[in-house]
Amino acid sequence: MPKHASALVVALLLTAATSPQAASAQTAVAQLPGPAQPARVSTGLVTIESDQQRADQLTGVITATGNVRIVYPDERVVATARQAQYFSKENRVVLSGDVDIVQEGGNLIRAERVVYLVDGERMIAIPPAGEQVFSRVRIQQTPIQQTPVQQAPAAQPAAAPAPASAPAAQP
Repeated sequence: MPKHASALVVALLLTAATSPQAASAQTAVAQLPGPAQPARVSTGLVTIESDQQRADQLTGVITATGNVRIVYPDERVVATARQAQYFSKENRVVLSGDVDIVQEGGNLIRAERVVYLVDGERMIAIPPAGEQVFSRVRIQQTPIQQTPVQQAPAAQPAAAPAPASAPAAQP
């Protein structure tokens, strides 16, 4: 499997965990904006650990199975699952089996299966049978900065009317 294919798989998997557009009813998690962060340099470094990894060039499916752990430092995300798959023809990523996606700062989603539709930037989390998806999102509100009310310049006193001049005498 080419190195760029592995990086692509992980980037897509982790984008699912951090996409701000990932909101859809009760089965999705929205990433809420937090406080301003210092500028970060994107390294593109992603680490995938699993018992086995394989790619099928005919079907376009890349699969990591067994104790899958994905670390994406650029987005401060760690995802774990029993299996991770990237379906390149559908541009879809699937994490399955005890899925945990954790982002530094406290954001978390726990499900049996998470499907990320890359083109639509949508994530769907599916719970185990008879259970619910669990998500925790830290809402960090930025205080509203109030600008001082500007006062209008003080009104200038009205000038007294000019005295009426006496009518000029007629000769």
